[in-house]
Amino acid sequence: MFWLIAHIIICGACTIRILLRPHRQPESRAAWLIVVLAAPYVGVIAYLFLGETKVGKRRIDRLKQVNAMLPRPENTPGWEVPGHVPELFDPIFKVGESINGYAPVGGNRGKLMQDSDAAITEMIADVDAATRHVHLMFYIWLTDNNGTRMAEALKRAAQRGVTCRAMVDDLGSRDMVNSQQWQAMKAAGVQTATSLKIGNPLVRVFEGRIDLRDHRKILVIDNRVTYCGSQNCADPAFLPKAKYAPWVDSVIRFEGPIVRQNQHLFASDWMANVDEDITSVLQESLEPSPPGFTAQVIGTGPTVRNSAMPEMFESVMNAARRELFITTPYYVPNAPMQAALCAAANRGVATSIIIPARNDDFAVGATSKSYYAELLAAGVKIFEYQRGLLHAKTMTVDSQITLIGSANMDRRSFDLNYENNILFHDPALTADLRKRQADYQADSREITLDTVASWKWTRRLCNNALAIVGPVL
Repeated sequence: MFWLIAHIIICGACTIRILLRPHRQPESRAAWLIVVLAAPYVGVIAYLFLGETKVGKRRIDRLKQVNAMLPRPENTPGWEVPGHVPELFDPIFKVGESINGYAPVGGNRGKLMQDSDAAITEMIADVDAATRHVHLMFYIWLTDNNGTRMAEALKRAAQRGVTCRAMVDDLGSRDMVNSQQWQAMKAAGVQTATSLKIGNPLVRVFEGRIDLRDHRKILVIDNRVTYCGSQNCADPAFLPKAKYAPWVDSVIRFEGPIVRQNQHLFASDWMANVDEDITSVLQESLEPSPPGFTAQVIGTGPTVRNSAMPEMFESVMNAARRELFITTPYYVPNAPMQAALCAAANRGVATSIIIPARNDDFAVGATSKSYYAELLAAGVKIFEYQRGLLHAKTMTVDSQITLIGSANMDRRSFDLNYENNILFHDPALTADLRKRQADYQADSREITLDTVASWKWTRRLCNNALAIVGPVL
């Protein structure tokens, strides 16, 4: 009788918590209820560890304190370049501004990097040209060729008196953090830090989820240059998962006032994880900016407004009138995003999406395929990239608007990861990226309704079963 009563109380309390938890989609509540009722004790334990986006009260308080201290980019002396976009696209930038408060700003220039190696080479050239500071944040930083080249560049910069701050995610870059290279950078004068430290896992789970990660990729140099895209600091061969290589990324180098917004995002990350006040880098006057395009930084995460990143994706999709082209390595949408993508095709927009043919995450790859039939029926063209793992996270609209950055179109980027993207309006740079997307398409195989219909029933069963688990994670 005691165990029966305990069973009822534990399962009942967990059920009530699932039903009362804010910011939950109905399908997520239903999935967790099934897990708890089907396997009560395992389900309850799983929910305690994975069911909620627990950030930790100390981290939330620290971030609030940091954000209150940081000077806003728009209050920088010389911030006199208002952004202008066609009226049709103005609502997208308003959504972006509602997330971080970063207003669209004009006077920017950008250059699309040729490939992953070229991106690292150009980053290193900018680090070698730095005179005041280098601020770097990567989710994954490997000790391979490109990773070592970047480390050596930071050591050179620090030794000539440039302030270098390098931060990595404690889980994604654990090998680098535990390497001799990391210690050598410290010895050379590079200030190093880890984001979202795990520490003792048994203690960490009570302070926040271990799988809540800092997925951002930011490089800011002298308040003059910044980079944004999907690029981690690693070789395309990506040795931890070499059988899926090469990793194929898209990165843009930016100059102009947009740099200050990325600087602000980096500073908020740094000061949330390191006891150092670096507000002074945000108080340097902006140099006069020549004419350029309008851009805006989009920084999301579990301590930012709930569903901010899905809202951004959906707003861009809804703005498309002629063409919408997407590349993403992981497609596990929520219901509104899947509906927005279908709606774009249904209203006559030429809508295409490229996903890797072979995904490094089997469950995510299979789940993505469960959405194919509905997308294809609506008229969305689906392509699977054949020459490695297409890791680029890009979206272009009507040859005018681009969204590029670190965020994937999956639940982790929506709810668990800290991400950084840049939204911009520039037909010329968008044309460059659209051409790159066409290159990806040329190396892809088109998936049709006949292709999906030819799959064995066991494959469809596996795909759909894994899709049910998606809302649980």
